[in-house]
Amino acid sequence: MNMGNLNTMLIKIVLLIAILLIIFLGYRTFSMSGQVPKTGVRAPDFSLPDANGEVISLASLQGSWVVLYFYPKDDTPGCTKEACNFRDDMHKLEKLGSKVIGVSVDNGKSHTEFAKKYNLPFRLLSDRDGLIAFKYGALTDLGAVKIAKRYTFLIDPDGVLKKTYLNVEASKHSQEIIDDLTLLQQNKI
Repeated sequence: MNMGNLNTMLIKIVLLIAILLIIFLGYRTFSMSGQVPKTGVRAPDFSLPDANGEVISLASLQGSWVVLYFYPKDDTPGCTKEACNFRDDMHKLEKLGSKVIGVSVDNGKSHTEFAKKYNLPFRLLSDRDGLIAFKYGALTDLGAVKIAKRYTFLIDPDGVLKKTYLNVEASKHSQEIIDDLTLLQQNKI
């Protein structure tokens, strides 16, 4: 194969990859997703099984602040970083009267392995059909594949949505939640 043919083939491959990437990102942007609930209203209720099959509902968490965070996939780099930061800050979060609840479309077995591998002290709920993620506007539905978006919702002890995070940076998010919880409890935001 001469250099001209090789260069032409490389250009075609790069163009094909670029087109596929544009299609994927465009489809992801326009894929089915519910409306993100507005702050100041009651948070959408949920009842989902945790890794052990115990059903957890928003009503069962009433009386505590709830950090409800949706994440794409167990044991992936960004999701692991986010979960481990919540784990490492758990004492501060509990001191602020909050419970951390992670939600993805992964199954209970995957959640169990993920929690065990990283010693996660909070519940991971399985939203297999994506209905709860959809209620929170946190679902990317690509037809055969459903993925939760990295969104977090801060819910007060009465079940009212106080803060929404749609642009989460996994490495800083736990501290961001601690800072906002502190301000919310002091009625400064």
